[in-house]
Amino acid sequence: MSKHNRITAYIHLDAIAHNFHVMKENLREGVQMVAVIKTDGYGHGAVPIARMLESCDYIWGYAVAAVSEARQLREAGIVKPILVLGYTFEEDYAWMAQNGIRPTVFTVEMAQKFAECQTLLNKDSDAGRPAPVHLAVDTGMSRIGVSDTQEGLNTALAIAHMPSIFIEGVFTHFARADEKNKSAAIGQMKRFAAFCDRLEENGVGGFLRHCSNSAGILELPEANMDMVRAGITVYGIYPSDEMDREAIRLRPAMELKSHVVYCKKIPAGTPVSYGGTFVAEREMEVATIPAGYGDGYPRSLSNKGNVLIRGKRAPIIGRVCMDQFMVDVTGMGVQTLDEVTLLGRDGAEEITVDELGALSGRFPYEFVCDIGKRVPRTYCGA
Repeated sequence: MSKHNRITAYIHLDAIAHNFHVMKENLREGVQMVAVIKTDGYGHGAVPIARMLESCDYIWGYAVAAVSEARQLREAGIVKPILVLGYTFEEDYAWMAQNGIRPTVFTVEMAQKFAECQTLLNKDSDAGRPAPVHLAVDTGMSRIGVSDTQEGLNTALAIAHMPSIFIEGVFTHFARADEKNKSAAIGQMKRFAAFCDRLEENGVGGFLRHCSNSAGILELPEANMDMVRAGITVYGIYPSDEMDREAIRLRPAMELKSHVVYCKKIPAGTPVSYGGTFVAEREMEVATIPAGYGDGYPRSLSNKGNVLIRGKRAPIIGRVCMDQFMVDVTGMGVQTLDEVTLLGRDGAEEITVDELGALSGRFPYEFVCDIGKRVPRTYCGA
C-alpha cells in the first residue's frame, strides 16, 4: 500500500473464493449457486467478483437489484445469466431481452410487456427463442411477488402460457432465516414448495426452485433446492449475531486502511473537532487520519470508535468530520505516515464490521455498502 493513499479498501478475492467453497461444501450435490452482487457487490466491486466467478462451474450466474447493475456487468464482458431481483421498468425491457437479462415478474401486465419486447426481437432474428423470466412468490416478506393463493396461481399460470417467454425459475425470499428459531423460515419454505407443486400439477414444470438466502445456505439445508442465492456471506459477513459462526468459518473480504497525516501534542483543556464534544483532560498526543463520513466512515463513531496503529487500539476523539478525524495516540510512538487500520487486522488486534456496526448503529450490510466511491478498491489474493 502506498503511504500516500488517504484511504483504500482492500478486497481479498481469495477470501471470497474461500467463502464460496465452504458454502458449496454445505450443499448437496447438484445445487447451483447464484452470486448476489447487487450494490456493486455490497461495496466490494461487482465486476471483479463476477470475473473471478465466470469459470466456476457451480455458479449459475449473478443476481442484482437494478438493470443499471446488469448493464455494468454485460459491458464488462460478463456472459453468465443475470437475474434482476427487483422491479424492472418497461423502458429497459428491450435491452434486457437483447442481452439475456432475466427479469423478476409477478404481474400479468409486466410479463406481457416483456413478452412483447421478446416477440419483436424474435421477428428481427432467426433464433425465435423464448426469453427466460423468474417468478417471485410472496410467502411472508410482503414485498414483491404473487401471493401463494389461488389468485397468485392464476397469475402464474397466465404468465406461464404467454408466447415468447418461459418461466426459468420460481423463487421466494426468507424474512427471518437469520434467526436462531427457524420456524418462520420453515413455514415460508413449506408454503413455497406447495405453490411450486401446484404449478407443476397444472402443467408448468422444468423451472429452477430457489428460496435459500445466505442464512438458509448456512443453517437450513432442507431449503437448498435447485439453486441458492449467496449474498452477504460471500463477503465474509454473517447474516446476524444469532448465526452459528463455528459450523462454517467465513473470511472477511474487506479491509479499510489509511495513514496518519499529522501528529501533535495538545495541552489539557484543548477541545478537539467540531462542537468541542471532546476536551483533553491531560496533555495528549493526537493523530489526524484523512478519512471521514464523506468516504462512508460513519460520523456516529465519534468519541466511541477505534482504529489500529502499530497493532494497538487508538480511540477516536471528537467528531468524525467529512474528510478527517482524530485519534488519541498518547504514548504509542506514532509517526506521520504510519499505517492505520479502520477495518481489519493489525497484529493480534482486529476491528470487525460487526463491531463497527454495533458502535455506529449501522447494520453490517449497510456499513460495507456505504463505503463511498471515492475510496479506491485494491484487489488482492486472486
